[in-house]
Amino acid sequence: MKKTDKSKMRRPKAETPVGFQDYFHDYLAQRKSMMNTIAEVFQRYGFDCLETSAIENLDALGKFLPDLDRPNDGVFAWKDDDKWLSLRYDLTAPLARVVAQYRQSLPTPYRRYAMGPVWRNEKPGPGRFRQFYQCDADTVGSNSVGADAEMIVLVADILGSLGLENTDYRIKINNRKVLDGVLEVAGVIDESGLASHTDIRGMTFRAIDKYDRLGLQGVRNLLGKGREDTSGDFTRGAELTPQQIDLIVSFLTMKQSNSQKIIDELRQLVGSTDIGSEGVFELYQIMDLVANNPNLRNRIEIDTSVVRGLDYYTGPVIEVELTFEITDKKGRVRQFGSVAGGGRYDGLIKRFTGQVIPSTGISIGIDRLMSALAAKKQNSPSPNSIGPILVTVMDPHRLADYFNIANSLRQVGFRSEVFLGTTRNIGKQLKYADARNCPLAIIQGEDEKTRGVIQLKDLHKGTEISKTATLEEWRLRDWQAEINEHDLVTTLRTKYPSLIYS
Repeated sequence: MKKTDKSKMRRPKAETPVGFQDYFHDYLAQRKSMMNTIAEVFQRYGFDCLETSAIENLDALGKFLPDLDRPNDGVFAWKDDDKWLSLRYDLTAPLARVVAQYRQSLPTPYRRYAMGPVWRNEKPGPGRFRQFYQCDADTVGSNSVGADAEMIVLVADILGSLGLENTDYRIKINNRKVLDGVLEVAGVIDESGLASHTDIRGMTFRAIDKYDRLGLQGVRNLLGKGREDTSGDFTRGAELTPQQIDLIVSFLTMKQSNSQKIIDELRQLVGSTDIGSEGVFELYQIMDLVANNPNLRNRIEIDTSVVRGLDYYTGPVIEVELTFEITDKKGRVRQFGSVAGGGRYDGLIKRFTGQVIPSTGISIGIDRLMSALAAKKQNSPSPNSIGPILVTVMDPHRLADYFNIANSLRQVGFRSEVFLGTTRNIGKQLKYADARNCPLAIIQGEDEKTRGVIQLKDLHKGTEISKTATLEEWRLRDWQAEINEHDLVTTLRTKYPSLIYS
């Protein structure tokens, strides 16, 4: 039997799977800070936290994703014995399952918020990943249009809490019922809402939803025979008639300077349909409820192009778009686009219970929002993104002493690390501290230990001084101090309270 030549064995390539990302400490610290802020606002509005399983039974998720022609219907699914399982594609479908499963013990309305990663088996592209974080808030069991209006006020409050001015974003609303009224007027569906083809309604909505990415001609193609993208992939169209497409496009491009004018135009367009009239009235009610909110003044508008890609929406839909300009990697000036959205989905829980349970919610895309804030340079470093205080090791035989120093700091909330590398060179250890963005370094060699003192170096201050200081100023070293080892914790708590980990 021949021995395997290990030198010829194929080594796996060290690369992140396409459509996924690796997250390092600074990013994670900023994400945690953002999610904590959002959670505080959710709780202030009376929402309770819920965490569901990342894996759901496939039939519990339902087929609501925009790219239904993708493998596995846009989800990551596998068979476990005789049952198909899937990674959740959003946080709303699992909520529907929870409400149906525990409805006897949940209050009505049930108000919950949830945070976590979701996964979609979709074609990745620039800024489009297969795993991303969402933060959701939902009200289940209320058919009041006030619940929809509250989601708009809530998301505006969150953006303000994250440091955005009300001039930095625009909240756009529409109503799926108005869209159904347009399709009824166009003869695409009848008054019962049944499509003349199996999924023509969903295909039409998904085509409209891509208006901001594909433009008017792209939408026309998807409403007609179909569209081929730059990679050669072909998406089948809804195959509507030219007259039907023209009517839908006229609705899609409807613009007015104020909400009352566009409401009047919508009444004229779909007022002959019951479903359309109901949708227009709900838009009027929402605009009336939020009219006096200072965070929303001149920030909310009715936009007929807003549809939302998921098929389970049944009423008002919301989309939050950032308006400030950023520069992309190629130096081009552009706007960031949508960072949050949601709406009413009254029929989702019916799949489990057979009864309509009215529901509405909002979902915030954490990764996109973080990227936007970073591009705007509003993401100031969180204390949690600063490196730990470094306890240098001058004598490896005194490792227990260094551990005791670090532990004394950790007990009062300071992030601390004992240097456990191979070098005992203090210069190289401080270089390591710079690479970790450590704010302070603690040095205690044999001489310091004998005298019962510790050398404390303020590395961040030292870096700043070195940029402008003369040689004499540098020699003064006011960024370095010698303190009694028993006073270390007190000194740090007094001089560096911002470094206490939260």
